[in-house]
This record gives sequence, C-alpha cells and structure tokens, in this order.
Amino acid sequence: MFFYPRALQPKLYDALLDTPVVLLLGPRQSGKTTLVRKIAAQEGLHYLTLDDPSVLVAAREDPIGLIRSQDRCVVDEIQRAPELLLAIKQSVDLDRRPGRFLLTGSANVLMLPMVADSLAGRMETLSLLPLAQFELVKNQADLPLINWIDALYEGKILKSNRLVLGIELVQRVLLGGYPEVLARSSQTRRDAWLENYYTSLIVRDVSDVAKVEKLNKFPQFLRALAYTAGQLCQYMRLGGEIGIDGKTASRYITILEQMFICRRVPTFASSGLKRIIKTPKLQFIDSALLAHLLSINLDKVQIDRKTFGVLLETFVFSELLKHIATAQHHYDIMYYRDADKVEVDIIIENRAGELIGIEIKGAASIGKDDLKGLKKFKSQVGDLCKMGLLLYDGAEILPLGEGLWAVPISSLWGSLD
Repeated sequence: MFFYPRALQPKLYDALLDTPVVLLLGPRQSGKTTLVRKIAAQEGLHYLTLDDPSVLVAAREDPIGLIRSQDRCVVDEIQRAPELLLAIKQSVDLDRRPGRFLLTGSANVLMLPMVADSLAGRMETLSLLPLAQFELVKNQADLPLINWIDALYEGKILKSNRLVLGIELVQRVLLGGYPEVLARSSQTRRDAWLENYYTSLIVRDVSDVAKVEKLNKFPQFLRALAYTAGQLCQYMRLGGEIGIDGKTASRYITILEQMFICRRVPTFASSGLKRIIKTPKLQFIDSALLAHLLSINLDKVQIDRKTFGVLLETFVFSELLKHIATAQHHYDIMYYRDADKVEVDIIIENRAGELIGIEIKGAASIGKDDLKGLKKFKSQVGDLCKMGLLLYDGAEILPLGEGLWAVPISSLWGSLD
C-alpha cells in the first residue's frame, strides 16, 4: 500500500530525541504499524509485534526477560500485554537514553489502572488517528502541511486549495480516513472491510481491553450507539433499548473510547456561564465507520439530505481532532449548550483560555438562525472568544460581523495563499 507521510512524524522524531519511551496511540488500522516500521528501519530499532503469537507468549510469561534482551526497540500493540510497561519502567530506570522504546497501542493503555502511573516522567504519548484530509491533499498536490487550528489562533483563516462542494463533499465524508477504506475502489469492497473491522473490534479487541459482561450485547450496543452520534449521552435510555443498565452502558462507552471508536465531548463551562447543560455529547472518530453502522450511503444521502448532517459533524470533529494531535500548541475540544437548548457544535480552547466557536452546516446557504448559537456564546464569554466560524458547504469566506465568519468546509485542508 502507498505510504502517506504523516503530519505527526516531526513530533514523533522530536520526542525520540529526548524521551526514553514514546507511546503512539490510535485506532487499529490508522497507520501506526506502517509508520513505526518505517521509523524502526531508519533509526535501527528492533521491531516486535504482539500480534505475533510467540512474542505475545514471551511478553506475558516473562516480560522482564523479553525487555532485558532489547537495547532499543519498537513494541507494536502494547495493549495486548500491558505488563510489559512495568518491565520497560525498570529498564528505563537503569538506562534513560532517549529513544529506547517506541510503543504503539490500538487501545489507550493509560486508562488501565495497573499502568496509569508506571511510566510517569519517562514517556511521551502521541496520537495517530486515521488520515486527515490535509495529509491526503498534501500528498496529492505536494502542498505544505499547515495546521488549521494553529493558523486560526494566529488570526488566519486558510483558503481552500480546491473547493470541495456538494456531492464531492458527501463522498469525502463517506470515505472517512482509514487508509484501507481509501484504497478500495468500490463501495462494496469498502463495506466489506468496515464490516470485518467492526466484527474484529468485538471479537478480539474488546477482550484485550477489559472483561466485559454480556459480550453478546456489545455488537447491538455499538450499532445502537451510532444512532446517538452528535447527541447527549443518555446512558439509561440507551442501555434500556438493548436490555442493559445505565452503568453498563457507560462502561461500554468507556471501552469504545479506549479503542478510539468514539469520544465523549465535555460541555464548555466557566464561572461566568450559568444554566449550561453539563451532560457530555457523544461523537464518533471516523465518519466512514459511522456511516457503515447507520447503513448510510451516497444514494441515501441524495434521497434524504438530512441523513448527512450527523456524518458531516462527525467528519469535521474528526478533522479537528487530527489537527489538535499534530498542532504546535495544546488545545481542548468541547461543545456549548445551555438550558434554552442554544448550541455551538464545537468549542476549541487554548492554554490561555482563548476560545474559538465552530458551527457546522451541510448547506450552501446561510440564514440568520445559523448564527444564533455563536452570537449567544460570544456574548457570554466576551473577549475570550477570538473568532466564531460557520463551516458550510459554500464557496466563499464571508464576514458576518462581530468576529464571525462563514468559511468553506474545505478550508480545513487549505493553505495561506
């Protein structure tokens, strides 16, 4: 398969220069193995994968012995034997040379109690999500990689290199970012891969992360969860639909978060805001997987455009997560909703507390009501709001007054010129 240079590579190389252990986390099939094998060859790191049954047995039966035999190495899929992390800690405490261990995980092992503090101060963690649109465009047109969020905080809105509108935008959303999906030429073959991916998550990866009660309910739960994408997390109601309690439903979501399938997005809160809704909102990480779970394809979107809204929000949310993962600065992502049900889809905050509000619309026209949430949010937080953006399926960057802008969605993979 074609190797896509990844925007995370510079940060990964920098971490290996001064940190003994680097952990690369992300969903299965996001490109982690391809990337670390390339780095291993360049940097002279021995490559071990816990997908190899023999290596897995050695890791579980004698973790100290396995690590003791390694000078500098890659350990792929570390979640399959998290006990290795304690052995790595012992090794690093004796030899703190930078770049000794490059680990990957398709589940967030840092959420496991036995691992949480084992490598504190010795390890840097980075995230590699499925391919971002700005990575794909860079490879197709040899354009510089520019981080959209970093640019916004510098007061710059990227211009679309080539506008992506209408049906072409729908097609991009339905493709998502998994390299294997992008490599397949027909929807039938893409669906076959996504179904296999979904099945393997249930059969194999869930058991690697946690002991799950009522595992037979998990496939039904994941499909039911897809219908709540972009909505508030109502655990009791969701669990009741498939015969589990709210506590179990919340635990299932935690497991799916560990596997980078979905994410609970917190509400924005500050001491000056009253009457906000504090329930998190649920978002999926990849729009192609969500479309598959919802059985939405291009024909359905063309018949009923309303089915596209949740997929578009997922797509934009995912693109922003990828920009955050590769940005020069730290950002948090949230949403805004008050007791009057006035919402802003996404709020981004930097370490200085400066905010950017983003509303998402899958239409080419803009109405007065589309700005209601952004205007109210801006009035609540005042000067802390640097900018409010309405991302839409249109062609022009338009000023809308009071620090508000309408911006084409394809600005997310645009340039400064």
